[in-house]
Amino acid sequence: MRKNTSRWWRNEWLALWLLLLPMLALAAPPAPQPKLADGYVEQTRCSGCHAAAAAAWAGSHHSWSLRAATAGNVLGDFADVEYRDEAGVSMRFFRRGERFFVQAEGEDGQSADFPIAYTFGFFPLQQYLIERPGGRLQSLTVAWDSRPREAGGQRWFSLYPGQRFTPDDALHWTGRYQNWNAMCADCHSGNLRKGYDPASDSFRTTWSEMAVGCQSCHGPGERHVAWAEQRGAQPPSGLKAADMGLAVDFRGGGHGYEVEQCARCHSRRESLGVGSAPGRPLLDAMRPTALSAGLYHADGQILDEVFEYGSFVQSRMFAMGVTCRDCHEPHSTSLRAEGNALCAGCHNPQGNPRFPSLQKKRYDDPSHHFHPAGSPGAQCVNCHAPARNYMVVDARRDHGFRIPRPDLAASSAAPDACTACHQGREPAWAAQVIEEKLGQPQRPPHYGTVLAAARRHDPQVVGELARLIEDRTRPAIVRASAAELAAGYGAPLVDGLQRALGDAGAQVRMTALRGLEGLPAEQRLARLAPLLDDPSLAVRDQAARALADLRGAPLGEDVRTRLDALLAELEPRLAANADLPGARLNLAVLRERLGRPAEAEADYRMALRQDARFAPARVNLVQLLAGQQRLAEAEPLLRAGLALAPQGDALADQAYALGLLLAQRGEDAEAADWLRRAADAAPQRARVHYNLGLLLGRLGRIDEASAALLRGLELASEDRDLLYALAHLNYRAGRYPLALGYSERLLRLQPQEAAYRRLHQRILRESRQAAP
Repeated sequence: MRKNTSRWWRNEWLALWLLLLPMLALAAPPAPQPKLADGYVEQTRCSGCHAAAAAAWAGSHHSWSLRAATAGNVLGDFADVEYRDEAGVSMRFFRRGERFFVQAEGEDGQSADFPIAYTFGFFPLQQYLIERPGGRLQSLTVAWDSRPREAGGQRWFSLYPGQRFTPDDALHWTGRYQNWNAMCADCHSGNLRKGYDPASDSFRTTWSEMAVGCQSCHGPGERHVAWAEQRGAQPPSGLKAADMGLAVDFRGGGHGYEVEQCARCHSRRESLGVGSAPGRPLLDAMRPTALSAGLYHADGQILDEVFEYGSFVQSRMFAMGVTCRDCHEPHSTSLRAEGNALCAGCHNPQGNPRFPSLQKKRYDDPSHHFHPAGSPGAQCVNCHAPARNYMVVDARRDHGFRIPRPDLAASSAAPDACTACHQGREPAWAAQVIEEKLGQPQRPPHYGTVLAAARRHDPQVVGELARLIEDRTRPAIVRASAAELAAGYGAPLVDGLQRALGDAGAQVRMTALRGLEGLPAEQRLARLAPLLDDPSLAVRDQAARALADLRGAPLGEDVRTRLDALLAELEPRLAANADLPGARLNLAVLRERLGRPAEAEADYRMALRQDARFAPARVNLVQLLAGQQRLAEAEPLLRAGLALAPQGDALADQAYALGLLLAQRGEDAEAADWLRRAADAAPQRARVHYNLGLLLGRLGRIDEASAALLRGLELASEDRDLLYALAHLNYRAGRYPLALGYSERLLRLQPQEAAYRRLHQRILRESRQAAP
């Protein structure tokens, strides 16, 4: 009997195992792999006719963007070489036969051997990708410096010098921010489909071109190949790109068209989840960033890794019609000339008929650049396109091609090209030298001074910021940046943002729309509903997000139909791109606005699993829980986030949220400590000072409360909440002259407000009673 039972169990287990095999296969996504789709064809179909272009491309940066890890492609030293640094990062690089390996700390904190799957780039550094579960490719944080030895290269180096990340950190090589699928893939392979599954947080990624190939720039080639095969030897003269079956028209696309095609990768941006959309305007595929703090200096110079688009569209060269191809050969990706010869193609005594307004003179001459010929200071790019290092060794030039303005350094807090070379000198010295050389140089007002003041939340800049939003002589990205900052000023700039909704620049409209999302429902609907029919997908998406919470409100039938259709299309795109914490946050916010808090909560928690240090998701989750009176769950979340030692805005946001939560629970003393930490971390936030002042007043710490409120008022001189709080605080303290001053300011701002009038009368009455 026992023998029969055993056989029965073996048979049952075998049947169950066979039943589970397909499910197990579904549960284990494959490694990224090639897949021809969407009209893309094999690269050889292009090179058969375009042999010269293919030969130039073969050695280009584009062709090296992703390659299999073979002996001909791996540049690093894998001869059993160990890398170890002072931070404690340790990796060993070696070979087993034809395969390349690294010994490194894995997800579990244990050292293990991992095979190298792909190389990533080639100069001035090469990175290496490892296949991991969930269809992921992960990039090592130690890379190979492929520069010549005499230039400091031919060595292994850390991309994060002096830092070591533990496996629970999103910056560890196994972490989210080193994930190729989410961070890098769409610009290093053609027709990349991430295949992200938001439920399992895994990928089924495919590409039609392993590297950046012909179709990455020209669009899918199937229709073009069919046209070429049909026409035979007939020359294509007079035909447009569409006539030849091409989605991208590099010859007749109009101003900015070519630059926008390149900007799909050469920009700091957020994908709209529709692929690269070749041939379409940029904002039908991406949301490019504005000149935001932390990404750009206030005057628009590059700061973080923002690539070329954002700086180039600020330039006069872009405004006059210069394109990427004017300086860069597109197939080899090399410059069309070396050194000053590149710039002298246009900037010369003969000029260039394409740009008749360009002054004809000898620019490559000491009379122009004031440096000895051939010296570093005589190189055009060192003054007009200064370089900044990224990834430790990768020097990239600012494409703003701006005139050096050391005279603006004090007001914009931005660097200048002069003192970058003349180290030890002050910008004022450089500005004086320029005056001595040029007499009275033209120094027109620069938007950098306005943006710098607005970043400080200077109340005196409101008028200038409003004018900058509407100044059509400024580049669209500058107007958009002004609109982004205007949102922080609230009511005084609402009308300016409203007018910006009609701007010709889609980025300006999108940014202005985002700044109006906090309006009351009725105003939001009236102002933003027309943008549901905007020609730009990025603007329509933003309008749908802004109005998502109004689906239950009385809406016109046409508005409801349009809004429902946009949201039905937007949510799946957000979900399919929720592979990074910021993208998952966007999905959570939308679902919360749609009245689905359980799904939003799950998304916030997933964002924190992707990166426990991502403060916006933590703060939003806490607010969601607090709104459901789940304070006992909210507080530990904030304390856990603060235990990770955040800095800057991340510290301010979480400390502020914890302070408010503790105050809600009546724990005022500790709440005040956290609000003070928030105010110290983000001194430009008037609302933090306001809440700190209220709490200190409640604690009877009148002088501290007054100081906090006054700091807020310095940032927002017409903020009625701050004025009311100061009037009430001083009234309670018996400081009637001060209280009257603040109440009078309130009444000048809003004379019909009954609460203000009552407070003013009370102060007047009691001040008279207190008078001797």
